[in-house]
Order: sequence, then structure tokens, then C-alpha cells
Amino acid sequence: MAYVDVGDLRVEESLYRFVIDELLVDSGVDEDSLWTGLASLIDEFGARNAALLEKRAWLQMQIDSWHQGHVFGVAEYRRFLEDIGYLVASDESFEISTTGVDPEISTLAGPQLVVPVMNERYALNAANARWGSLYDVLYGTDALGSAPAPGPYDAERGDRVIEWVRHFLDDVVPVEDGSHARAKGYEVIDGGLVVHLDCNATHLVDPLQFAGYMGDPADPSSVFFRNHGLHIELVIDRDGPVGQRDGAGVNDVVIESALTTIMDCEDSVAAVDAPDKVQVYRNWLGLMKGDLRTEVTKGERAFIRRLADDRTIIGPEGAPVRLSGRALMMVRNVGHLMTTSAVLDRQGHEVPEGLLDALLTVLGGLHDLSRRDGAKNSRHGSIYVVKPKMHGPEEVAFANDVFGAVERILGLASFTVKIGLMDEERRTTLNLTECIRAASGRIAFINTGFLDRTGDEIHTSMRAGAMVRKADMRSQQWLKAYEDNNVDVGLACGLRGRGQIGKGMWAAPDLMCDMLREKVAQPLAGANCAWVPSPTAATLHATHYHRVNVQERQAELAGREPLPLEELLTIPVAIDSDWSDEEIREELENNTQGILGYVVRWIDQGVGCSKVPDIHNVALMEDRATCRISSQHIANWLHHGVVDHESVVAAMRRMAEVVDRQNAGDPLYSAMGPEFDGVAFSAACDLVFKGMSQPSGYTEPILHARRVQRKSQIGATT
Repeated sequence: MAYVDVGDLRVEESLYRFVIDELLVDSGVDEDSLWTGLASLIDEFGARNAALLEKRAWLQMQIDSWHQGHVFGVAEYRRFLEDIGYLVASDESFEISTTGVDPEISTLAGPQLVVPVMNERYALNAANARWGSLYDVLYGTDALGSAPAPGPYDAERGDRVIEWVRHFLDDVVPVEDGSHARAKGYEVIDGGLVVHLDCNATHLVDPLQFAGYMGDPADPSSVFFRNHGLHIELVIDRDGPVGQRDGAGVNDVVIESALTTIMDCEDSVAAVDAPDKVQVYRNWLGLMKGDLRTEVTKGERAFIRRLADDRTIIGPEGAPVRLSGRALMMVRNVGHLMTTSAVLDRQGHEVPEGLLDALLTVLGGLHDLSRRDGAKNSRHGSIYVVKPKMHGPEEVAFANDVFGAVERILGLASFTVKIGLMDEERRTTLNLTECIRAASGRIAFINTGFLDRTGDEIHTSMRAGAMVRKADMRSQQWLKAYEDNNVDVGLACGLRGRGQIGKGMWAAPDLMCDMLREKVAQPLAGANCAWVPSPTAATLHATHYHRVNVQERQAELAGREPLPLEELLTIPVAIDSDWSDEEIREELENNTQGILGYVVRWIDQGVGCSKVPDIHNVALMEDRATCRISSQHIANWLHHGVVDHESVVAAMRRMAEVVDRQNAGDPLYSAMGPEFDGVAFSAACDLVFKGMSQPSGYTEPILHARRVQRKSQIGATT
């Protein structure tokens, strides 16, 4: 790679040109200030970053040694963790002081998307997922119990969709007399909504749920309701394909869906060098400036996709009301672990990637703050950065200090940058109160992430014994305690009405009927957001937030007795590990197939997150977190003799052939068999056989190194 010398730094040429030609333009920040600021950031925080990683490794060594010399007992184990500083004392209670938080985060409750910002089309789709058609998602998925048959419009299925939606409307915005199913028309009179039925007219049970309309009040083209702060739009068109068959002319029902979206620079992307990082930063900049575009082709039709406009309706009192057309966007930076070759320090060493992300993504966000067209991302003047994979309060304090330094470099007011704290590592879970305290002026979001949290649970307790089978993890005591603890601590620290308490991903994007049945548990648990894998899923999950008043639910839960810490300290070691040969084979094949299906796309195609068919051909959203679980699980069983090296290699080869068949229709796919000597297959093996030595069991070091190797091979042949 070619580098440009900038003071004490060497900046890879493509990144340098992007910063000068695009990122700094119209930012109000001059070039010298930026590069000097980056150098000072690295000088001030580089060694501290390294020391935090060394402490992670030291603590892991102490825990490994303890398990090798002790039979597990929770009381003794707790004292040991306190003695080594893994567990820290929690001081008196407090509440966060974060201000300037947009309502999509502070007071509203709804779905949250996480999307690789490296892909323009995905990023735009996610940003525009603020509104979605209930008719479309119910008709086009298995949400009603079965997927639609291919072919022309099925009128019978359409009638079932309309019936489902009318029942939904009756549940969440009921009328006084009758049902929305009997409506023959909607009219606005004196600022109120009149619903015309067969022989009479009626009104909403709660007139305040009428939010406004579009068109002629006597014959509106749209009617808007508001329930729990979320909007529902009845699109009225008596000439439309559905409206012409509907008594009230309702052609569609559109609901507010993804209130927030995390634009991801981390787990769902494969950004391993400067050109990759430029793509990440450029797309984030385009979203913040509002000018990101991409060409989309559907069949024979091509069009340009861009950010959706805001929507203006007429409120009940006759004044215009502006509704956002886009999800509020956050950006997820990388964690503290990785370094990047995009910038080298004065000794020629790679710099911490998290420091580069912090400065350049906040600089991208600055463009949103200076926009004058009204279509801002944050109307409250904040930049939201989700910070993953932090271990304990010291690491959160480090992130808090880094963003304070970034604000000074860029001339931003203190606490402009808000932090989303991901509770996905064991040391953070056990010390969550003190983690929140360490950034109490910035915290706007906490969540649980079952996948990474499980990977860290396995790695931290690797030597405690053979872990339960992967499918049995969800029934373990520590997991329920973890999910409840996150909500309890968040409420105790004052996040209600000030920030988000989130829950994790629904990983099966094609199983929407199951999601509708099960995911309502998350708002019932007190979460005011939860992750979904697609805009379609966001629209369906949004119905749960109409059925559950999360603010009221959080008020109910606020008085709940906190769980004893000992419940969080239980370890998912199998009590009875006398599995049959068939059970071991099933577990091994399930894990190896998942690893290979994900890794082969990551290494060969640079796809960081995608729908990957599992061993039963069920498409699952896979990213590095799912890969971390599977690789750590096999490494654990290897260490404890449940499986051996030869059986793992044999399973890898068998499952590589399965993955090759599953991807046979992909013209970009490179088969792993029959030689099994490619970079992707080697990477999958590394993740398992080197799994115990990987820091915290993370997959990034191996995946990044192998992707760089593969890119060099591809470059050499083009």
C-alpha cells in the first residue's frame, strides 16, 4: 500500500484522499487540526488501549488457572473474581445525566435494525425502514402461518391479510361502536375523526389517537393514528387494487416501523484494509449529509435509491405536522481489540482501529449537525456511537474519555457524542452499574446481545468443563439472569425516558410467523427496542409495541427485586456430558456447517453478514458473533475430550461439501472441496483449533488475516 506522510503519521493514500476530498469538505474542520488531532489521540490513548487489552489477557489467565485448581463453588468463585479485580464494588445508586437525546431513543419504543454500512443498498433500505406496509409484509411472508404460493395475486390470501389488519386496528386504535372492518369511510370534522359505518357514524374510543390526515378532510387520502407514540397510516384510494374492493377504500395500512437503525462498521462488515474502511466511512458520510445514492435493478427496471423524505400531514388542529421519513441512525464503531493498517504511527505500527473510527465517524456525524435543510438525523444535535465488546468499567471509561477528546479536536460541545453500551461481554454484565456510571453523561443505549455474550461465556469459563449443547444455552440459568439484570440495572440507573434498553436479534428472517409469536416477549421484558434482521421484520415487530406499552411496563418492573449476583455467575457446564455418538456428531456437524457457511463468504467475497442456510437449509442471519459461539463451542469440546482433532477435521470436510452444494447456484462462489486447501477452509479450521488462544475467543484476528491473504491472491490473478 502507498502512504502519505502527515506529521508523525503515515496515512494510506486512498484514506488520505477521501478525508481531504470528501470528509473534511464543508465540515468546518481544517486539515492540520484533523491530522494533529488524530496524532494526539493515538499518543494519548494508544498505550492505554494496549494496557486494557493486556489486563483482559491477565484476567483470563487467572480464571483459567483457578478452574484448573478448584472444583466450582459459586461463593468461592465470587470471592476469587473480587480478589483479582474482575468484579468491582458498586458504589451508591445514581442516575445518568445524559441530555439532548432524540425521542426515538429516549421515549419511544420500537424495532431497531442493524445493517452493514459498507453496503449502500442495505444501508439505504434500513434508513428508509421507518415506514412499512402491513399489507405487504403479511401477504409476502409466512406471518399468517404459511408463505404465499408463487403466481398471481391470491384474493383469498389478501382477504386474510385485511382481516388480520382490521383486528389489529380494533385492538390498538378501537372505535366506540363497531369495528374498523365495518368502516365505509373516514372523515375529519372540526378536528376530530368520524368513522362512518353501515348505518351510523362513530368515533375513536380515545379521540387523542387521531394524529392527522392528508388530502381533503371530507374525503382524506390518508388518515393517521398514534398509539404509544407510534403512527399508523390508512392509505385511502378507492381506485387502488385493494381499495376498490374495500368498503372504506383503504388500499394499504402503513405503520411506523424501524425507529432506529445501527449503521454497522463492526460485526456485520468485512473491512480489513484502508479501501474497505473508506467504503465504510464514505457511506456513513453520505447518510449524514443526506446525499447517499445507489442504483437498484429489479427485473428490467432500474432506479436510484436515496434517503426518504420527511412526511407532512395536517394535524387535528389544522396545522402541518412533520413526521420523519427515516429511522434515527447510530453508527457502531469497532471495539478496542483490532488495529488497522490504514494509518501507521511514527514507529510504523498499525494504530488502534477504534480510535480511527471514533474520530472519523464523529466527523461524519458533524455534517448532520450542520445541515440546514431540516431533514436532520438528530434534531436534538447529538451523534450516536454504539460501542461494542467492552469489558468492564475501565474500558467504558476509556471510551468516554476518547469521545471527549474527539469532541475537543472537532470543536464540538461536551457530550455531543452519545454512547450505546453493548452488554455483550461477561465482565460488563457483572459490573453493568459501574459501566454505566463510567459514561453517565453519554449513555443513551444499553442492550443485551445473547450471541456475543454466549461466546464470551464459553471462552471465559473454557476450562471449567464441557459446555452444554449450543441449543441448550437458551435454557440456562445465567441467560435469564443476564436478560433480566440488564433491564433492572438500566431502570435503576435512570434510562427510562432518557435512553434505550434493548434486546437482541431475531436471527431467522424467513420465519416471521414464529417471530410474531415469540418476539413480543422482549417489550414485555421491559425493552424499548429489539433487533430485527430486515425492514420486513421491523414492520411486523412494530405491532408488538402497539400491543405493549413499554413505558408502563418499565414502570411496573422498576420495583422488581434485583437478582442476586450468584445467578449471573453460574456457568453452563453440562451436568451430564454422557452424550451419545449420534448427539456428538449432530452437534459437531451443526457447528462446523455454520462456521463454514459464514466464513467462506467472509473470506472469499468480503460479505460480513448474510442469510446463510444452516444444516437443515433454514436461512439464518450470520455474523461474527454466531461464528464466535460455534468455534468456541468446538474448542471447548476439544479441550475436554468430547471430540478429537480427527473427528473435527472429518466433520469440516463433510460440511464443506454440504456448504458447496448449498452455494452451487452462486456464480461468485468458490468451492472448498474436494481439495480443502483454500484460504476460507483454512480460516474455518483456524477458528476452532486456535480458538482457545484467541483473545476473548474473538474471530476478528483470524478472519482479518485470512481475508487480507485472500484479497492478495485475488489481486495477483487480476
